[in-house]
Amino acid sequence: MTSKALATNIASLALEKKGKQIMLLDITGIASFTDLFVIISGDSDIHLKAIADHIEKELKKKKIKIYHKEGYQSLQWILLDYVDVIVHIFNKRTREHYGIERLWGDAKIKMIEDK
Repeated sequence: MTSKALATNIASLALEKKGKQIMLLDITGIASFTDLFVIISGDSDIHLKAIADHIEKELKKKKIKIYHKEGYQSLQWILLDYVDVIVHIFNKRTREHYGIERLWGDAKIKMIEDK
């Protein structure tokens, strides 16, 4: 699976759990450590956990294993590292504070919306 296909799949999985403000940031050529960020917002600690758990569970079914996971205890910013795609799941306040979209202003950004 290509990194773009994986990122799109992750965005769809987040939508299944009502993730909000989903963005794909293509940082290919800008950063050497990954190709894409998937940025997702959730409404509460439980919502962030549900999104992260769903993504991890569904990708595991497809034999796509997570390389690293952080923030699961604090539930303000969960990071799921799939090497070529890094998933950031934020609560609203933390997302606004760190502004990853602004930090990676040179990235190609695609908004993902529920149809």
